[in-house]
Amino acid sequence: QVQLVESGGGLVQAGGSLRLSCAASGRTFSSVAMAWFRQAPGKEREFVAAIRWTRGSTYYGDSVKGRFTISTDNAKNTVYLQMDSLKPEDTAVYYCAAARTLPWPNWSSASRYDYWGQGTQVTVSS
Repeated sequence: QVQLVESGGGLVQAGGSLRLSCAASGRTFSSVAMAWFRQAPGKEREFVAAIRWTRGSTYYGDSVKGRFTISTDNAKNTVYLQMDSLKPEDTAVYYCAAARTLPWPNWSSASRYDYWGQGTQVTVSS
């Protein structure tokens, strides 16, 4: 089992920045990739970004490309999501996820991820 705990959410004005963290514990060696998803009220869960633990290859959803950056600190078993130029439409609960097998080529499919955190709320005011 892998346990994931997100932190760093909050309220920010449009144009501002936030950095989310996801600390992984447990059998972390069993995961090969990490991702962030988000879900706004009344909407489906949306892929935000993903990264491979070893190679560091990154993948982004179209709505966040150029604004968000996913990264890892392997020594700390932590994944980050740096969010810049935030927009009100970025408001959502952000979830961290881990995959035991490489979610290639469907990096954006939530069903490819095996472990999920409890989520952290991000609210962007206009």
